[in-house]
Amino acid sequence: MQPFIVNLNGLTRGSGKLSEVATMEFFESFGNQDIIDADVKVEADIFSHGQSVDVKASLNGTVTVRCDRCWDPLVLPVDCFFDEHYVPEENELDISQDVYDYICTSLPLKRVHEDGLCNEETIKYLNEEI
Repeated sequence: MQPFIVNLNGLTRGSGKLSEVATMEFFESFGNQDIIDADVKVEADIFSHGQSVDVKASLNGTVTVRCDRCWDPLVLPVDCFFDEHYVPEENELDISQDVYDYICTSLPLKRVHEDGLCNEETIKYLNEEI
């Protein structure tokens, strides 16, 4: 499922808008199994210059991943922006890859709950001496 496709035939010189939501299914379509839930609203302004297109997009919402420490679900905020220039070869512009890349790279490398919020049973097990 790639909801981030702009039909350029219907876009006259000037601007248009795209408003979609990136859900878990969107990330699954890229083979991403790290994201277990997602609700990221993508608002894009599209500026057509005839042969080229500029896209300014804001991505806001949340994704849920597994905590690196206790493996319980961890909700992370997404708040990022991209401004890209495209020269499409066809009558459609697919910005799905950019949406995916910007969301994934906005996430922290270390994904853990704040102190005291991890699963207590798991933390007890991790702290046991062998």
